[in-house]
Amino acid sequence: MKITVVGFWHAYPEAGEAASGYLIEENGFSVLIDCGSGVVSNVQRYIKLEHIDAVVVSHYHNDHVSDIGAFHYFRLLQPYIQTAPAKPVRVFGHRDDRNGFSGLSYKNIVEAEAYDENTPLQIGPFVFQFYPVQHAVPCFAMRIQGNSGCLFYTADTSYFEKMAEWAEGADLLIAEASLYSGQDGSGPGHMNSVEAGRLAAHAEVKELLLTHLPHFGNHQQLVKEAASVYDGMIHLAASGWNKTI
Repeated sequence: MKITVVGFWHAYPEAGEAASGYLIEENGFSVLIDCGSGVVSNVQRYIKLEHIDAVVVSHYHNDHVSDIGAFHYFRLLQPYIQTAPAKPVRVFGHRDDRNGFSGLSYKNIVEAEAYDENTPLQIGPFVFQFYPVQHAVPCFAMRIQGNSGCLFYTADTSYFEKMAEWAEGADLLIAEASLYSGQDGSGPGHMNSVEAGRLAAHAEVKELLLTHLPHFGNHQQLVKEAASVYDGMIHLAASGWNKTI
């Protein structure tokens, strides 16, 4: 399983970059996880849009779904741009926000399909398991098992112990670090750097990737703070960062 960071910014993207978006690929199958501001533009650095087989979204805040509309329009125009038939594309989301879920589909070219926290979901070579987390709106973390490795993505959430059970033993933990040590994001439902590190330590994951990064401060400080509680390998999300697990 190859993971590529398409976007990693909290709330909105910096110039030329993107908010939340992650590309996973295995055996010629490609899934885009979240599709925030700037993702449709930036993902084309790594893959052609027509080669995206599915999209999975964690929740319906704009920094995670706003570029779904751009993806709809790409699909609308694709028959005029190329002669090959357009591949069917499904966008997976939860039904806990009906308006958000209904916005995933578009005419007869993009179909929305609901996932369920009680049922593992097979998407190509990947098996997704979804877990409700603590955020301002309904949001789901994801454990993704491929043929070669396991990824856990926290999406947006405040820290709570149960997540460590869900993420246990993952090859890579993609954890939000929206804040620095000592800053409390539990109200709106976000973690700081130390909480992300604590989650990695308790779950005994092999490596940690800090993402959903703030627009202030020195991001290298986030790594140092996470390392105070987790002694494994820590990476800082950046456009194009990639790893095969």
